[in-house]
Parts: sequence; C-alpha cells; structure tokens
Amino acid sequence: MHLPFRLTEPRWRVAVFLAFAAALNYADRAALSSVLPALRSEFALSDVQLGLLGSVFLWAYALGSPFAGVLADRWSRRRQVVASLVLWSAVTALLGVANGFLALLGLRIALGLAECLYLPAATALLADHHDTSTRGRAMSVHSVGLNFGVVLGGAFAGYLAEHFGWRSGFWVLGGGGLVLALVAGSFLSAPVRESGSAPSASAGAGSGGRPPSSFAEAFVYLCRVPSYHVLLAKAMLAGVGVWVFLNWLPLYFREAFNLTLGAAGFAGTFMLQISTVLGIALGGWVSDRAAARGARQRMLVQGLSYLAAAPFLLLFLTHPGFVAVTVAVSSFSLLRGLGQANENPTLTEVIPVQFRSTAIGIMNTCATAAGGVGVLIAGILKSSFGLNAVFAGISLLFVIAGLALLAAYRFWIGRDLARAQDYGTASLAR
Repeated sequence: MHLPFRLTEPRWRVAVFLAFAAALNYADRAALSSVLPALRSEFALSDVQLGLLGSVFLWAYALGSPFAGVLADRWSRRRQVVASLVLWSAVTALLGVANGFLALLGLRIALGLAECLYLPAATALLADHHDTSTRGRAMSVHSVGLNFGVVLGGAFAGYLAEHFGWRSGFWVLGGGGLVLALVAGSFLSAPVRESGSAPSASAGAGSGGRPPSSFAEAFVYLCRVPSYHVLLAKAMLAGVGVWVFLNWLPLYFREAFNLTLGAAGFAGTFMLQISTVLGIALGGWVSDRAAARGARQRMLVQGLSYLAAAPFLLLFLTHPGFVAVTVAVSSFSLLRGLGQANENPTLTEVIPVQFRSTAIGIMNTCATAAGGVGVLIAGILKSSFGLNAVFAGISLLFVIAGLALLAAYRFWIGRDLARAQDYGTASLAR
C-alpha cells in the first residue's frame, strides 16, 4: 500500500506517533459512554448523573486547557505530550477500581485535567514540523487517530464489559497508554528550526530560540484576530453537537433498538466515527489542494462542508429505523470530518508560531465547556423530548457555524493571514 507520506522522514514519524497517542486520548475519554448502562445498574444512577459524568470531564478539560496552552508555548511541547500521556493513562486505569458515583466523578475530573495537556502541545508540534504544503495531511493523520480512538474506546470497552466486566476496558486502555509512553523518545524529534537554533530544553517549540511570549502578549494578539473569534464560536457550536452524540448515541441504540452493550457501543461509535475518519482523510488532501490556491480557501471548504452536513440530522424528527439512522449519522459525519480537517491548519496559519498552543488551549476550553453544557442539557431534555429531537436540533448549530465560517472567509481571514506572517517575520528579525 502506498502511503501519502514517508515514515523515514522525522516529521511523519512524529505525525504517526501522535496519531496513536490521540487514539488513546479519545478512547480513554469515550470508553465510559459504552458502559453507562452497566454503571446505571451497578450504582443505581439517574440519567442526570450519567450526563454529569460526561459533563465534569469536559468542564475540567475546559478549565485546564488555557493553562495547558500557555505551558506548551513556554515549555517543551514534546515533553508535555509524553507527560500528558502518562498521567491520563494512569487515571484511566484507576477508573477500573472506582467504587461509586463520587469516585467516578473525581476520576473523570482528573482525566479531564490530565488529557487537556495533550492537544495544545500536539497540534502545535505538528505545525512546527509541517509547512503549508503538508500541514493539512499531517493534521488529518492526527485527527484520524482522534476519531478512531472514539471507536476503539466505545466498541472495545463495550465488548470487554460484556465478557469481563465494565472495569476491564479501563485497565487495558490505561496499560496501553503507559506502554506507548515508553517508546515516545524514538518518534518525537525536535523540529528542524528548533534543532537548528539549539533552543533550551524548556523553550516552547518552534520559537527559534526566542524567549517564550507571555500569556498577556498572546491574549492581546488573539483578541485582535476576527477569524480566530469565528473559529472559537464554531468550536463551541460544533462541540455541543459532537459531544452530545459521543455521550448519548450508544445509549440511544441500546434503548431504541434493544442492542447489547457491545453492539450498542460499536454502533454508537463506529458509524459516527468511521465516516468522520473517512471525511478527515479526504479533507486533509482537499485542504492542502485548496490551500495551494491560498491558505484562506481552507475556511471556505470548512464552511461549505458544515452547511452540507446539517440537513441529514433532521431525519431524526421522523423517528427513523436503524438503517435510516445509519444513513443520517454516516452522511453527517463524513461531511463534518471533511470540514474538520481544515480547522487546525487554518488556526495555525492565522496565529503566529509563538502563540499557537495558547490559541489551541483557549479553543479547547470553549469547545469542551460548551460540550459539557450540551451533554448535561441533553440528559435533562431526554425524558421530556427524547433523543431524536435532541439530535435533530444539532443541525441548527452546524448551520450557524457554517454561515459564520463563510462570513470570516469573505471579510477577515485574508487580513489575519497576512498579519500573522508579518508578525512572525518581525519576531525572527528581533
């Protein structure tokens, strides 16, 4: 099989390692959704309590993300990736010994704080290794790992729960992460511009030896980038929809179609994520091809993809059968994935290198905080309106997000791209 990259190149070894780490990152957070029926039975939990287990993770993740971004702009991004991997893997293993709701709640908070360290450092590290010509594909490889991890966490944890008890999946996933951390040094090399300038071990990645910027300097710059504000709004809108699906779709299949734990976990994650993975893989190629005509084209592709995805969710208003749900969710996820592949490349091109991790951390805060609210609200609305209505309502969020992206493409992104390039050039000259 011919890959669109060479594993002999350090920049692609970094991308592949981060894809595996990303898969575990999302597998560990998604595993809980597949065992919700078992937790409800063993600990007599209500729907609101089940929703809260999803929400507290996202809220902790949101609170920690800005600090994680600042840290990654001031410290070694490679070391932060490995530290996060070790911490979240240990917490995941401990989830397997939880003895009640409060223990689960506390460990989900700890998991959010451990995992929030990863994405700001990993995404910026990828941008440090890849320029505009390969950035879309590299970040798509990483995003494929993230989305495959949801399938791994959902289906694998559900299968193990059926055969060995719900705790076993957390032990296996946690152990796998600790093993992966042991081989990180063989894959995570420094970017060429880091090596060439011989920065200190504590320097932020890609700053060319320049002293790391303060949070105040980064915040002031980010406040003056309208395209980034649109990306934040889009992240919040999409975050609500995506996290509602991830948290509640397995239970929807269990209740609506009377599937087993393993089958519900597989159906509720596989059809959602395999289509997203295909969309992201295609989207990375489309993103780089579009960017060859100008980096601003990435935002156009994302906006059009979101508008095309939204109508498929309205099918839930008809209370569809299994096949119709499969078509609706798969089509929506494919188009969402195609658009998603453009998000991080766009962000890293409208923001100078020394502020990227901070920008990503703030975006994670917005997306996960909104997602946590959405998960909890879905749990509250479930008994009154049903999940069909909740899922259909997500279409409106994606319409708003798509229109906002098109407005940014039309009015702001060209200026923001030029300003980021000028700022980076001026910084290197100092």
